[in-house]
Amino acid sequence: MMVAEGRSRGGGGAEAVKGRRDYASRRRLSGGVSVRRRVHVVDATVTTAPAAAAATMTPLQRLLAACRRAFRGPGTVPAHDDVALIRGILDKMGPDDVHLSAVTKAAAASGLQRRPRRPIITRTTIYECTNFSIVIFLLPPGAVIPLHDHPGMTVFSKLLRGSLHVTSYDWVAAADDPTSPRRDLAPPRLARLVLDDDLRAPCGALVLFPESGGNMHRFAASTACAVLDVLGPPYSGDRDCTYYQDLPYSHYNTDDDEAAGDCDGGDVRAAEDERHQEARRRLWWLLETGKPEGLEMYEVPYKGPPIL
Repeated sequence: MMVAEGRSRGGGGAEAVKGRRDYASRRRLSGGVSVRRRVHVVDATVTTAPAAAAATMTPLQRLLAACRRAFRGPGTVPAHDDVALIRGILDKMGPDDVHLSAVTKAAAASGLQRRPRRPIITRTTIYECTNFSIVIFLLPPGAVIPLHDHPGMTVFSKLLRGSLHVTSYDWVAAADDPTSPRRDLAPPRLARLVLDDDLRAPCGALVLFPESGGNMHRFAASTACAVLDVLGPPYSGDRDCTYYQDLPYSHYNTDDDEAAGDCDGGDVRAAEDERHQEARRRLWWLLETGKPEGLEMYEVPYKGPPIL
């Protein structure tokens, strides 16, 4: 809303004449161009409405809004600021923010977890579109999501409940890596260990990218766990995961002559050898496998309030 000053709006007499003279004087000083000082009045509701709306949104709604902003297409890798925003939201989320009790009740009602077999993993899809999905995984004690990849995907993982062991890798080189020891069938590829650690809720979210951050990972549940995942883009018929077996570097490479060396160089050579050995310990071969026979994962409906 704008208010223009400098033009008389009515009335007569001396004041009106003086106003016209002042206006003519300003016009002459400006070279014949009419000069008007405009005062901008900003409606407070315009600037405060978005902030007020954000304040009333639930954490799950804020997560959905952030994901819509970050994942603008199936091939989008979120910008640094968007990654920080999503991670910040996830870091503050807990079981109640995703109505975990309703999710676990739905899993229990399905009867799947009572089957007298190996641990059954259940998943609940909270939201899914072409660009991303928000999913909860329930892992009973001893359950394992085997080592698998996330082709062209950015994935956020937030442990909501329980404790689990995470092992993750990134490729050392491209798919046509000439250092692969076998070139027939499906040769193993060299990978570098990114994470090999125990996580216990509450803890921060993990983030992996298409080419970094531990794109291949495995979850092994020590206790009953709930993991909230944001996958962009989601798995689909055209985008499926590949499973792997990880093998020590020495499984195919037994040449340790570099580490042996000679004694020349004293402490310097010893320090170099130690660094070399540490680097070797982080190298693993990943051998592609089919879907593990013992892997069972079932979808149960989301029973929490809908998010729009």
